[in-house]
Amino acid sequence: MKTSVLFLLSLFTVFSIQGTPAQELSPTVPAPGLPVEPILPVDKMAEQAQRELFEAAERGNVTGSPGAVPVTGGPVVTTTGKKTTFATPKMEDPAGWPADSQRKLAVMEVSFGGAVETVMFELFANDAPITVSNFLDNCETGSYNGLAFHRAIENFIVQTGDPLTSDEGARERWGTGGESKTVPAEIKRAHRKGSVAMGRRNDNVNPGRKSNGYQFYFSLGNYSSMDGKYTVFGQVVSGIETLEKISKMPVDSNDCPIARIEVKSLKVIDHKGPLTVTQQATGDSRKYSKPAAAKGFMERLLERVW
Repeated sequence: MKTSVLFLLSLFTVFSIQGTPAQELSPTVPAPGLPVEPILPVDKMAEQAQRELFEAAERGNVTGSPGAVPVTGGPVVTTTGKKTTFATPKMEDPAGWPADSQRKLAVMEVSFGGAVETVMFELFANDAPITVSNFLDNCETGSYNGLAFHRAIENFIVQTGDPLTSDEGARERWGTGGESKTVPAEIKRAHRKGSVAMGRRNDNVNPGRKSNGYQFYFSLGNYSSMDGKYTVFGQVVSGIETLEKISKMPVDSNDCPIARIEVKSLKVIDHKGPLTVTQQATGDSRKYSKPAAAKGFMERLLERVW
């Protein structure tokens, strides 16, 4: 199984990066007594490789491999192999939000492993008004729809928002896009598990710590070593498990997931009152139903039918 996954993965990587059109492979002669297996076109083999990759990672047979960290577009990983952490603070339960409370809630649909999963995060407009305003503009113009997660480091961060990731042929430059627009630093909140923050270029070229106008990342732990360096503008309230699964996917030398993980849509709504719990997950995490304002026509229709 491992050999099969690696073989198919190599084909998927080569043809997805180079953008080579689908071709038919020449049939091979099987050893005597062995059944003849049908030869799939390269594009079908790439799909199969991606599917097996997700399945293997889900079972824990494949793990992300460490690689070089891009200089731009996100928090820099030190070479010590150690990160400063602190005790997990008690998070506010969205199911207990007051009935008269008003919040900005981002609802992100992620295409992952052949399914679409939902991640929701609250925006902190009071602490980072310029950053949130810029994020709202990006969402309203559909700037994030169709972009890929271009960085994934297990138990650390996952990152998306680079406009270049709309083009598979530009993989070598993924993580460097979005510099045409910057946002002033609004560094107030700490990094804890589920924090949402803007990526930026390093201090050598960006002493003012201005944020990249598009790229953002999710913190998968409590990292005080990053406090005071990046603008935190949101907090995940549902779907942290999806982000953790993304962080475990196999990556290339730039920590970019080999199999494409895509933001199908990202919208921000005005939400009033608490979120409704749909399922009690393992541990301390919960899953919540999307607010009605974030549901599409088909979702609302199916709810009426069922």
